Amino acid sequence: MDAIYIPQLTKAPERTEEIQVKEFLPDLDTLTPVRGRIRVQHRGNYLEVSGQAETIITCTCNRCLQNYNHRLVVDTSEIIWLDEAAEQEQALPLEREVAVEDLVETLSPYGYFDPGEWLYEQVCLEIPQRQLCDVNCSGIQPSKPDSSNNNSKHKRVDLRWASLEALKKQLPS
Repeated sequence: MDAIYIPQLTKAPERTEEIQVKEFLPDLDTLTPVRGRIRVQHRGNYLEVSGQAETIITCTCNRCLQNYNHRLVVDTSEIIWLDEAAEQEQALPLEREVAVEDLVETLSPYGYFDPGEWLYEQVCLEIPQRQLCDVNCSGIQPSKPDSSNNNSKHKRVDLRWASLEALKKQLPS
């Protein structure tokens, strides 16, 4: 996907550009290409960006560690403010307090909007934080001891507990 030159967008019909997407995004490991559309509208002092897309990714279950496929669906919109000061580098401290009203996306009105990067960010936001293959996944099941060997003296002991096991043997029963 090519970046959109924002001043050129003002000359587009209805100040809108619509992009059909059917491709693999760089740095995003998916089984299928991302399919959908992105719509970018120039509204004077801001861009209104909306998009619908879907793809399939392979996840690893947090409980049983098995791989499973998960469909990601993006249906979102965002306002990106156009501000001439957006491209200026600011000498900011490494840590600073940020007000809630400062938590907005801004671009230079004379710069570029990258729809591929925007779509990548939106798809990544849809990746589930808690990855479970099934709601009732019971997780990794411990292996059962060999039933043919019922002699408890030969049970396997975690080596980290060997010192404690030796001390336990010294105590009277």
